[in-house]
Amino acid sequence: MIILFLSIVSFNVIAFKCNTVLNVNKIIHIWMFTIAFQFLFDLLIEFKFEGYWYFSKGEIDWLGFLVRTVLVPPVNMMCINFYPLKGKSREKIYYIAFWSAGILIYELVTLLPAPFGYFHYGWWKLGYSAIVDPVLFFILLMYYKLICIIEMKMVLEKNNN
Repeated sequence: MIILFLSIVSFNVIAFKCNTVLNVNKIIHIWMFTIAFQFLFDLLIEFKFEGYWYFSKGEIDWLGFLVRTVLVPPVNMMCINFYPLKGKSREKIYYIAFWSAGILIYELVTLLPAPFGYFHYGWWKLGYSAIVDPVLFFILLMYYKLICIIEMKMVLEKNNN
């Protein structure tokens, strides 16, 4: 739990202090997308199939709510903020691999016993995360690109009127 609270504070401070790319609209979109996607994924893997859980197995815990609402969204903000949009494909692949490795290391740290850690495995394994995390980052980046396209269309429409 100690890691959770330290992470929430530090990730949010870093995400907002270092943000140079995301406007308020994009922040809100990324935040809401992350929460919705996290809840959907956890609904299946955590609650339906009991692959993992945060604090208490088989029940909705309020501290797990913090993980889904104020821990993961700033991480996604940081990931997008520093993403090499104009970089070469190789740079983008290395970037996703770097972030995936960071998330895997963080996952290992959260497996520490209480009061430090808060994450627990059922049948889920670190190897599954190693496969799934890059896919989740890719989905996040595709969603971000969609937001950018929609914003650009809105700006063009406004300028044409």
